[in-house]
Amino acid sequence: MAKSKIAFVCTDCGSEHGQWQGQCASCKAWNTLSQINLGASTSPATKADFRKPGGYSGDVSDVQNLSDIDLEALPRFSTTIDELDRVLGGGLVPGSVILIGGNPGAGKSTLLLQVMCLLAHSGKPALYVTGEESLQQVGMRAKRLQLPEDNLKMLAETNVETICKAAQTHKPALLVVDSIQVMHSADVASAPGSVSQVRESAAYLIQYAKQTNTVLFLVGHVTKEGNLAGPKVLEHMIDCFIMLEGGSESKYRVLRGQKNRFGAVNELGVFGMTELGLKEVKNPSAIFLARTEEESAGSIVMVLWEGTRPLLVEIQALVDATQLGNPRRVTVGLDQNRLAMLLAVLHRHGGLYMADQDVFVNVVGGVKVTETSADLALLLAVVSSFRDQALPRELVVFGEVGLAGEIRPVPGGQERLREAAKHGFKRAIVPKANVPKTPIPGMEVVGISKISQALDAL
Repeated sequence: MAKSKIAFVCTDCGSEHGQWQGQCASCKAWNTLSQINLGASTSPATKADFRKPGGYSGDVSDVQNLSDIDLEALPRFSTTIDELDRVLGGGLVPGSVILIGGNPGAGKSTLLLQVMCLLAHSGKPALYVTGEESLQQVGMRAKRLQLPEDNLKMLAETNVETICKAAQTHKPALLVVDSIQVMHSADVASAPGSVSQVRESAAYLIQYAKQTNTVLFLVGHVTKEGNLAGPKVLEHMIDCFIMLEGGSESKYRVLRGQKNRFGAVNELGVFGMTELGLKEVKNPSAIFLARTEEESAGSIVMVLWEGTRPLLVEIQALVDATQLGNPRRVTVGLDQNRLAMLLAVLHRHGGLYMADQDVFVNVVGGVKVTETSADLALLLAVVSSFRDQALPRELVVFGEVGLAGEIRPVPGGQERLREAAKHGFKRAIVPKANVPKTPIPGMEVVGISKISQALDAL
């Protein structure tokens, strides 16, 4: 019998060492090395019975030409929730591994329980593994949400070897593990939640999913900074990483794709938390545009591009004389450094001096803006508040602002304008290159190329 190889892994940084030592050579932390067994006999990679046609076997005969690969062998199927299908790129791919993260109470377990109950009710074999809650707690939640409970298989377990054996017996098409941070492998000596345990447990489950074409959902915890807890390599191991944003104080939840090997990245899905669980929001722009009837200075509507669709969002700015030596630059939903840069552009090319003013910017609805098309709307909202002049309610704006004061075009210009016209906006200030060749009925589109022209157009 071959002797098992061992390695010592740092629980802080995840680096491997050939022998135990008091200090990690990579991160210099003390007493953080834990022993793990490499090539253990219980690894799924050595289990021939995990394999089936279409899975991975690793034989030389499995080498194929790219043109000969049958793409129809792994058809997508729907989760029964359209917004989740949108974020996943059109549905679930057999053999894919999906990691869902989010703050405590955001609704990760609720969303997955809804998906599993509905798919199991429709005939898809499904297994829900809970490591944090008892089976009675999950059953109470399903009854409260009025979900079909007839065909969903349940298991309360934290050992990955036992989970894979149960999955091998019941052969589910979908497997949920809630959560990966409480799972453990018998081959790793460290405690559950450590870097080595999370990595090895995830690798064991992922190998099973790949070799059996099982859709695997992993629930992940987040840190207080909002990042995924555990080793960074976990995000590289999985196929799709989606984040459920929103807390218990908000009625709405935003599901955003951070990584997706089967679809678009940064795709957005919006849900509303109700007594019967998470419900889809078919027209999210209507939520984020719930504005007051009175016109107020510092408020303007911009059109973002989220994944494959435009989204109308209101942005608000407040400019006030500072009482401190250094003026404050506070942003919610935007990059604070980008605000400082745009204020410098406004001073240099727009002639507005704000070094003695506090500037506060907020994106309504809790949306996080990651693209540059919000630059022009941000500057015009700041100018509106600074001059205490309200902007027209039927005005919509988008465009990127360069350091030379030029207004750069953004992708999807015509789709953004059509979405704005659909919601009743009658005037738009956009980059000159984004002006459509065919006029949009009921909308006046003003094309500009400089920040000074945008100020004149107001």
